[in-house]
Amino acid sequence: MPKNLLTLPLVITLSRIAACPVVFFAAQSEDLGWRFSAFVIFLLAALSDALDGYIARRYDLVTDLGKLLDPIADKILLVSTFVPIFIVSNRGFESEHIPFWGALSGWVLFIIFGREALITIFRTYGARQGIIIAAGKSGKRKALLQFLFAGGLLLWYPLSILAKAQAWDGVGWAWSEGFFLVWSGITLPLAILMTIYSMMEYLWSYRSLVRSKS
Repeated sequence: MPKNLLTLPLVITLSRIAACPVVFFAAQSEDLGWRFSAFVIFLLAALSDALDGYIARRYDLVTDLGKLLDPIADKILLVSTFVPIFIVSNRGFESEHIPFWGALSGWVLFIIFGREALITIFRTYGARQGIIIAAGKSGKRKALLQFLFAGGLLLWYPLSILAKAQAWDGVGWAWSEGFFLVWSGITLPLAILMTIYSMMEYLWSYRSLVRSKS
């Protein structure tokens, strides 16, 4: 255990948290530069999630504070992307609709955020019982699919604005539109299904906690 609490992995995690408000507001901006910035910052933040964990394990820099802040940073980044996507896609402009899906429905946010809230409460209860509920593979896959959908959409928005401004109508742009149509058409339902599956897996794996509570 490192004596210095402000380790490199912790700095990376704190930087990811600090980047979230920028992503939140930049993703809703009508300015092309800010829209592209939202995608780039989100991409760096998402990649940093794997980087800080690797560095912490590789160089024995794991701290209790890091264990606490890392999942919190992931949840803040999740909110900072899905809430703007919901707001933007529901503004009423067809140009801001999600390819294949149109406006993002509120029930999608309910499932995604509801799962996070439930598992957080479940983990807190488990910790009070002396049981640590670690992140499982399904939870990591869930996060990956959610970020793949969000990242693709954060790139789609500025590209579609640029295409409209410069009147792109070639084969290349037609292929790009098709790509994002398939991308969002596949990643969103997979993310929703994995969100539900990972929640049920956690509850089943630690069902003894539910029984002891009842």
